[in-house]
Amino acid sequence: MVRPDREPLHEKVEVDETYVGGSEGGLRGGRELLNKPRVVGAVEIRGTASGRVRLQVVPDASGPSLTGFVKLNVKPGSIVVTDGWPSYAPLAAMGYRHRPRTQRDPKRAEQVLPRVQRVFGTLNTWLRGTHHGVRHHHLQAYLDEFTFRFNRRRTPMAAFHTLLALGSQRPPTTDTQLDGVESTG
Repeated sequence: MVRPDREPLHEKVEVDETYVGGSEGGLRGGRELLNKPRVVGAVEIRGTASGRVRLQVVPDASGPSLTGFVKLNVKPGSIVVTDGWPSYAPLAAMGYRHRPRTQRDPKRAEQVLPRVQRVFGTLNTWLRGTHHGVRHHHLQAYLDEFTFRFNRRRTPMAAFHTLLALGSQRPPTTDTQLDGVESTG
């Protein structure tokens, strides 16, 4: 569901990362499973609203992972608003107008980066409510679907036509491609 020639996000963009997945069943006190996939997201700022979104699974919160995501998805010269995480610091040297905001308390993330946090909340609700969870190795495909739907939320018929066009340009996906290297034993 990803158009290979899609235009990068531009102008003013919020970027942040999160863990995806709920708490592990059977643990006391609502403790959470530590082996959750990390997702980085970017959302265009359109006045008080959110524009287009990009989401990607990343291995860690290191500079190469996070700045690599920004480089692939955000047009150079854009204003990139992030939290104060040090891994985003190289963005200024990469041609972005980096605007880090310190949040101090993790509960303030929604105030500092409201659009991307809203997208993360909607993503988690969609994964739990519609799919009742997903396997880690399939997560990027679900993120691509969520991105496709989110970016076309105001034009459902255009979404349908775009999906038909994308589907007609590619060969069918096999079970082996969906499962990757997962053992079936």
